[in-house]
Amino acid sequence: MALETEYQNGPNTGNESVTASKDKLEDSLNTREAVSSENSTKESIVSGDGHEKAETESQEKEKTEGKTEDKDKEKDKEDKDGIMLQEYGFTVKIQPPSGEAFDIQVSSMELVQEIHQLLMDREDTCHRTCFSLHLGELTLDNFAELKSIEGLKEGSVIKVQEDPYTVREARIHVRHVRDLLKSLEAADAYNGVDCASLAFLNTVTQGDILEKKKSPVESVDCTPPDFIIPSCRDRPLIPLQPLAREHKAPQCLKVLTMSGWNPPPGPRKMHGDLMYLYVVTSEGKRHHITASTWGFYLNQITEEEFNPKPANPCYLCHSLIDLLSIISPGFKRNFSNLQKKRTSRHPFERVATPYQVYSWASPYLEHGIDALRAEDAFSSKLGYEEHIPGQTRDWNEELQTTRELSRRTLPERLLRERAIFKVHSDFVAAATRGAMAVIDGNVMAINPGEDAKMQMFIWNNIFFSLGFDVRDHYKEVGGDAAAHVAPRNDLQGVKVYSAADLEGLYTLGTVVADYRGYRVTAQSIIPGILEREQEQSVVYGSIDFGKTVVTHPKYMDLLQKAGQQLKILPHKVLNEKEEEIELCSSVECKGIIGNDNRHYILDLLRTFPPDVNFLQLEDIELGKICKEKGFPIAHKHKLATLRQELVDAFVENRYMMFLKYAALHLQQLSSKKQEAAKIPETKQITEKEDSKKQEDKENDKEDKEKEKDNKDIEEEDKKMVEKVTESIASEKQVEENTKDIIRKAAAAVGSLKDADFDVRFNPDVFSPGVMHAEPQGPTLKKERQLVCDAAEFLISVQLPSLVHDLTDHASAPTDGTTLCEALHTRGVNIRYLGKVADLLGKVDELSYIHTIAVAELISRSVKHIFVEYIQNAETICLSSAIAHFLNCYLSSCTNPHASSKNDELLSKKKRKKHPFSNSVVAEWASMTPKSLWAQIKEELKSYYDFTFDGDSIDSTVERYGVQKVSLLRTVCMKVGIQILLRDYSFETKSQETFREEDIINLNPIVKHVNPRATDAFNLYTAGNSKIQQGFLKDGYDLISEALNLLNNVYGAMHPEIAQCLRMLARLNYIMGDYVEALSYQQKAVLMSERVLGVDHPYTITEYTHLALYCFANQQVSVALKLLYRARYLLLLIHGEVHPEVALIDSNIGLILHAVGQYNISLQFLEKSLSLNIKFFGETSLKVALSYHLVARTQSCMGDFRGALKNEKETFTIYKAQLGPEHEKTKEADECLRHLTQQAVVMAKKISEAFTGRGTMGVPPIQIQTPSMTSVLELLNIINGILYVQITPQEIERVRQELEKGHAKALEEKKEETEGKDDSTEEKSEDKLEKETSQERTDISESTETIEENNEKESTPVTDSKSEDDEPASR
Repeated sequence: MALETEYQNGPNTGNESVTASKDKLEDSLNTREAVSSENSTKESIVSGDGHEKAETESQEKEKTEGKTEDKDKEKDKEDKDGIMLQEYGFTVKIQPPSGEAFDIQVSSMELVQEIHQLLMDREDTCHRTCFSLHLGELTLDNFAELKSIEGLKEGSVIKVQEDPYTVREARIHVRHVRDLLKSLEAADAYNGVDCASLAFLNTVTQGDILEKKKSPVESVDCTPPDFIIPSCRDRPLIPLQPLAREHKAPQCLKVLTMSGWNPPPGPRKMHGDLMYLYVVTSEGKRHHITASTWGFYLNQITEEEFNPKPANPCYLCHSLIDLLSIISPGFKRNFSNLQKKRTSRHPFERVATPYQVYSWASPYLEHGIDALRAEDAFSSKLGYEEHIPGQTRDWNEELQTTRELSRRTLPERLLRERAIFKVHSDFVAAATRGAMAVIDGNVMAINPGEDAKMQMFIWNNIFFSLGFDVRDHYKEVGGDAAAHVAPRNDLQGVKVYSAADLEGLYTLGTVVADYRGYRVTAQSIIPGILEREQEQSVVYGSIDFGKTVVTHPKYMDLLQKAGQQLKILPHKVLNEKEEEIELCSSVECKGIIGNDNRHYILDLLRTFPPDVNFLQLEDIELGKICKEKGFPIAHKHKLATLRQELVDAFVENRYMMFLKYAALHLQQLSSKKQEAAKIPETKQITEKEDSKKQEDKENDKEDKEKEKDNKDIEEEDKKMVEKVTESIASEKQVEENTKDIIRKAAAAVGSLKDADFDVRFNPDVFSPGVMHAEPQGPTLKKERQLVCDAAEFLISVQLPSLVHDLTDHASAPTDGTTLCEALHTRGVNIRYLGKVADLLGKVDELSYIHTIAVAELISRSVKHIFVEYIQNAETICLSSAIAHFLNCYLSSCTNPHASSKNDELLSKKKRKKHPFSNSVVAEWASMTPKSLWAQIKEELKSYYDFTFDGDSIDSTVERYGVQKVSLLRTVCMKVGIQILLRDYSFETKSQETFREEDIINLNPIVKHVNPRATDAFNLYTAGNSKIQQGFLKDGYDLISEALNLLNNVYGAMHPEIAQCLRMLARLNYIMGDYVEALSYQQKAVLMSERVLGVDHPYTITEYTHLALYCFANQQVSVALKLLYRARYLLLLIHGEVHPEVALIDSNIGLILHAVGQYNISLQFLEKSLSLNIKFFGETSLKVALSYHLVARTQSCMGDFRGALKNEKETFTIYKAQLGPEHEKTKEADECLRHLTQQAVVMAKKISEAFTGRGTMGVPPIQIQTPSMTSVLELLNIINGILYVQITPQEIERVRQELEKGHAKALEEKKEETEGKDDSTEEKSEDKLEKETSQERTDISESTETIEENNEKESTPVTDSKSEDDEPASR
């Protein structure tokens, strides 16, 4: 934690503990609360716009877990109290061997090792690696917790003592020195190694924004680059990675390498020699250095002669850096500069990410000599000996042991989740490295005699297999196509079983990597599985798709528990002897008991129910809606399954139907008057539901709106069923009737149980080769019908609701990635993207999402074609083959030539014949643009059922509005191509766009499970819930606590931490602490760049938020630079037609207006206006505001006629939408009068000037520049932050409404208790009275507080729609 906390707080701030930082936060919050105590009393709503996935999850979670919430809160509170008692922060003094002592803050829960790590990162102690820490006479154990050390307290002095080196320690020291010397280089980030990645925020802002001073408006340089001016068609690539010249590392040494004289011979080992180094200093001097147990010194070795005796003088130093500083003044000077630059960088630019992030474009990098890098690449070692004993890691044991850790209390759960996450991220890195080694031919197969596609590999205790159909295993379900998709499906299964987190049930560590056209599955190895045949190992499931099936009672018990969560139904199948076998998974799922006695499950590729829309089944009739949409579609394989999200949504939908049906009929049973009075109302509701189903087929949009309107009614129904069931349960005479009603309700929703709601799925209902116990029985028929209903539910409900939700543009997707996320959250598979695109094409205002969908469809089809194409290309021709493919795909060149420089290797005689191939022309070289686009068209039709109207890149651009540069970015990211960062010309018809030299690298695309921090997630959800209710302070506290827990589990870097930081920045901004908001948002931007990518849509959102906070902190120039960057990135990944561009343009226009750049401002504001009209319609309030902003700018330029015209539009919209008496309408009216008056004065003066009666020349126009405060207010409105006035009359009205509601509730409760016996009645009335009096007290107290605080002016309200699209009076 020491290092991690330092990374949060900035360099050299010491090792601050979680608790200490929390106290600090609370103190600052208390101060802020004193300044603005209205936060908890005024009605405040905050919803993060953009990509708050956790927020939507939180709302779902609240629905399903409402009953257990209070208990969970109590438990969490106990857990938190527990951790707070155990953890405390204190300060200790560190005394290094040389230099002054310094203080650091530590936490009682930290390990001594973490202080070690901190010292190795500090500027003044980073050159030491081989040392121990001492408290008095006591040597501290590296793996001891600080709280367990006797005598360690506030103010204790810990001495750093240098230790003698060993070979291992000397190697670690040299490696550490090498890492320090290259710490400023971006090579690792571009090459995708060591979890390094790019971040350009500080380059864009030209330094750390927190250290910048407020800039006066006059000195602001605000000219936007030409390529982001509205309507500019250029999309240059070079600005994507702005390189800061001053960040080029000063050269400290020319060469630092292991000497060729290594290892020391026996006699020298007796003298303490550990290894020899060779150094060339920046001055050009050559030195040979001995690493001995005492340290480093110069020896007398030369290139020709081995003389290891110490030189005279030998300059013995414990640190290599101290020695180099003595022998080379250039090293001393440059290393000092390097250190200053290294520590001036933000810690988030330096710390490693949990998973490798690859860059799709890279500048040309110089390749220097580095012996340690060479040793890492070619040694047979696995790269872990430096860090752990025992040579290689037993991944399976580590992965399973961490899952077995205790999870009763919060500290235990945090420790467990942290261990799981750390081991998992290490496993993903090792598996990725292994997968690349396998495809590069660097690993020996365990079955070398077999065909290359059938080979399997073991490397570093990880098992690797290729995604091909070996031994016709998948012959029945689609051959190689099924074998390619099976690992991905299996990974989905591993994800859900890992998330279920059931004690006693184990899954394998699984990583799926796509590299160079091959799909590699990496799995941890079950102990003992390699020692026996698979047939002997499997105790549950089938190894031959259902021909032979076995079961096991322990597995049945475990899988039934998991099946409750995953909606999987226990079912019976027949084995080859026609015996009934019970399973609670698909037949392919195998259970193997390892030599460690753990119960493992693997092959989870059919965890979810099959998708009948993509299966052509003889005896199954799909619903009418599915048929109308062209289903079933013959897919390439038969492994198409529904997603877990869809299963959950479908079950929830059926449960609501069940409740409504039961609610109506249970009420009819009751003879009580008050319930009888409610029947017509409920009947009406149910009738509405029935008619809604009919209209479903006619108008999908209306269906979704009704569904939304009925949410409140559904909640009432839920409560009603519970109440009525309770009251009826006590009346025995109607018990039979009740059961009958429940039976009817169960039958109506297709429940598998007659007398209860039970909707679960049998994954084997349509599996080929599986024999069912009763193939014609009613049970199987019901199970099959449920699967068909779920597939129909996807078509009839989920797809229309997706399109409807997109029409409000609240979190509009900006590229294929975010569109696919939107599909997945609703349980829609990507194979439906063609149907989604067809639906989007019918809605004019969603044309931009239609463009994104088409681009994604094309890119995915191209990926499918590329995979096969690149497999047929020889390694020596890879760059030529990829360049040729990209030319055929994206270049306007009609006949690109496949060039290859490998001909240079052959003599003129041999050039006619290829050394390893009989064919003169390679298969890949025969591809043409025409043939590729024909393949794309065919793939789009066969895979996505999308009719594509285009036969070349130019016709596609013209027809669908896609951008070539966006397609290039997408295809590079999908298949792992890394191209040279330069501006490509796609339009030249006579010349190819891409050359061999433009292809830099091929990176793997890695998919894996993402372990979650559950406690942090629950706190974040609770915090969001509080914020939605208006309790900003409480929400802030909860989310701050969530951030602490996330840092505990994930370390310093993670996408969820970035999300948390963004939310805290937003809250700080709303509560008026602009500086704190800036600090949090800066971290959020840096983290988003590092863990998601510099051009990820979420990174763009972070940039726009940071720009707003910079402007609020009077950093006008920086705010503009950030907005220009955000606009450039949006143009690059999608183009100009997007609501987010409209928002950014409004921001840029307003700020340029504020600094007096009216001409440029007007260009951006007019673009924003035209986009808003396109997306929101002529009468939207967003459009009214845009008209007003344009009018303001025109009036400042003296164009009063234009201003008058636009302000009239504003007035008309406000009058129509809000009414003539509304404040906004009156403001617009006043503005119109003022403009008319100005226009008249102006016209009169011009007229006088022309007739010569007045003073000669046009009079100067007196323009008052807007104040920064007024600009900030408008920026807030545009970005969805409104400050709403609350009057005493409104408060009184709210109080009266609340009291009426409670009085009504009291009456209802009293009436309900009438039918019960006297004692119960008496008891419940007392309780009710008590509750009601308490509620009344609460109301009066809260209303009094509101009245007390009403003198304050306003309360913040943020709206998720980014701009004010609702009446401000709300």
